[in-house]
Amino acid sequence: MADIRDLLRERILILDGGMGTMLQRHSLSGNSEEFNISHPEIIAGIHSEYVDAGADIITTNSFNASRISQAAYGMQDRAAEFACAAARIARTVADNAPRQVFVAGSIGPTGKSLSLAQDIGDPVARPYSFDDMADAFEEQIRGLLEGGADILLLETCFDALNTKAAIYALRRIPEAADVPVMISASLSDKSGRTLTGQTMEAFYRSVSHASPLSFGLNCSLGARDMIPLVADVSSWAEAAVSCHPNAGLPNEMGEYDEAPEDTAAAIREMALAGTVNIVGGCCGTTPGHIRAEALAVKGIRPRIIPGRKSGVLCVSGLESIAIDRSRNFTNVGERTNVAGSRKFARLISGGEYENGLQIAARQIENGASVIDVNMDDAMLDSTAEMEKFLRYISNDPSVAKAALMIDSSHWETIVAGLKNAQGKSIVNSISLKEGEEAFLAKAAEIRNLGAAVIVIAFDEEGQATTWWTRPASIRPTSYSMSMCSLSARAFPSIRASERTSSRQSAGSRPTCRDAGPPAAYPTSLSPSGATTPSVKRCIPSSSIMRLRQGWTWASSIRGC
Repeated sequence: MADIRDLLRERILILDGGMGTMLQRHSLSGNSEEFNISHPEIIAGIHSEYVDAGADIITTNSFNASRISQAAYGMQDRAAEFACAAARIARTVADNAPRQVFVAGSIGPTGKSLSLAQDIGDPVARPYSFDDMADAFEEQIRGLLEGGADILLLETCFDALNTKAAIYALRRIPEAADVPVMISASLSDKSGRTLTGQTMEAFYRSVSHASPLSFGLNCSLGARDMIPLVADVSSWAEAAVSCHPNAGLPNEMGEYDEAPEDTAAAIREMALAGTVNIVGGCCGTTPGHIRAEALAVKGIRPRIIPGRKSGVLCVSGLESIAIDRSRNFTNVGERTNVAGSRKFARLISGGEYENGLQIAARQIENGASVIDVNMDDAMLDSTAEMEKFLRYISNDPSVAKAALMIDSSHWETIVAGLKNAQGKSIVNSISLKEGEEAFLAKAAEIRNLGAAVIVIAFDEEGQATTWWTRPASIRPTSYSMSMCSLSARAFPSIRASERTSSRQSAGSRPTCRDAGPPAAYPTSLSPSGATTPSVKRCIPSSSIMRLRQGWTWASSIRGC
C-alpha cells in the first residue's frame, strides 16, 4: 500500500464531497451521526458513490460526533459510539474499493468558541474550558481510530484555540502518534480571516506544532472565491495545501446550486497555478462535483511541498510575526506585568481589566509585536488572573493582534495562559533549576500546547553570573536534552564559544548522536521602545525554542 505522503508528491489527491447534501437526498435530517447506527447502509452507499466518482479519501460521517456537539441532541454519552461506527462504515467501503482509498476521520470544531465570549457583557465566561474540549475531542478521536480511520481531518476550523485543544487531545493518545493529521480552516468572509479574526497564516502558525499532513480551506465560499485565498496559503504553508469549497454561495433558500463544471473549472485554475495538493468539496457538493474535479485536475502536477524554513521563529496573535535575520530587534511590551508596572498591578488588583487592556494597546501602537503578560504577585491568584486577562485580550482585536509572552514563575499559571491563547505564544520561561526530569516534562507540555519557549541559563547550581561561565555548560545540556528527548532542532542560546567549563572540555561539542547544535542565531529581544524599561537585566542569555519537529530560534539578551 502506498504512503499518502508519497502520493501527495506524485499527483493531486481527491477528497470526497458533502455528506449533508447526500443525506438530504435520502430524506434524512437531524442528528446526522445517529444515522451511522440507524441507517448504516445509506452512509455506506454515499461513501461508495464518492469512491466511484474518483475520491482517494473518504471522510467519515462524524463531524459532530463529539460529546459537546451531541449535547444538543441529548446524546452526548453516545458520541464515541457514533464516531467508531462512522469510521467502521467508511473503512469497510474503502477496503472493498477497487483501488487504494484512505479513510479520514472527520472532526468538526463544535459550535462553541474557546476564544470568544458568547455574552458580550461577560468577556470571561466560556461554556466550556480548554480541558473540557480536549476531553471531548479525545473521546471522538479514540472512537475514530478504533473504527479504522487512516487520517484525522480537523475541518471547518474557525477558532485556533479549539483546534489546539484537538491537537492536545491527539498528543494524549499513543495510538495516534503516527496518524497523519489534516487541518482545514473556515473563513468568515473574503477578507481571509477566521471568525475569531485570525489571518490564515496566523492560524497556521498557531497549529503548526501538529506538523500537519496538509493545511487548507473548506466551506465558507465557493471555489472561484477561494482561488486568491488558496494562492496565499500556498505561498507560506510548509505542508500540502487542500481546498474543498462549497458549491458556490447559498441562494435565498439556503441551497447550493453551482454546477459541477463551474466548481471544477475554478479547481482546475488552482491546479494549473500549482497551489493545491488535495481538492474536494464541502456544502452542496455531490459525487457529480467530485467526478468533475477529478477529471479537471487529472495529469496536472501537484504543488511542490516546501521544506521547513530554518532560522525563523513564527509566532502569532491575530497576525503572524516572524522573528528572523531581517529584524534586528523584536519589541516585547512589558507594561502588562504586575512586577514591572505599578499602574498595571493596581488595575488588576482592582479588577479594572478594560483599563489594563489599554496599557497593552498603547504598547502595540508604540511598536510592540509581542506582549509580555505577568500576574505573579503575592496578593493575586496568578493563575486565575492570567486566565481572566487573556480572555479579555481575546475579545479585543487591538490587543489580540500581537503575540503573547506568557510570563510566570508558577507552572500552573503558564499552563493556564497557554490554554487561553489562540495564537502561538512564547513561554517565559523554563530552566534546569529543578533538574532534567522536570525540565523535560515542562518542555513536552509546552510543545503539546503549541508554544515557543525561553530557556534561561539556570541549573541546579544556580543562575549564570557572567556572559562566559555557566551558560557554556547549561546551553549544551538543554540543547542535547531537547534534541534527544523531544526530537527538536535547536540553536544554542548565544554565539558559539570556545570557552571551557566544568562540563565541557576545550573544543568539545554537546552530543546527541554525535551531532552538535548549528551556529548561533545573533538576534536579540528587546522591550518595546520607550514605553517600558527592561525587566530582564539580570538574564545574561536565553533561547527561544520551537520544541517540535522544526526549528528553534535563539536570542541573546544582554544585561547591563
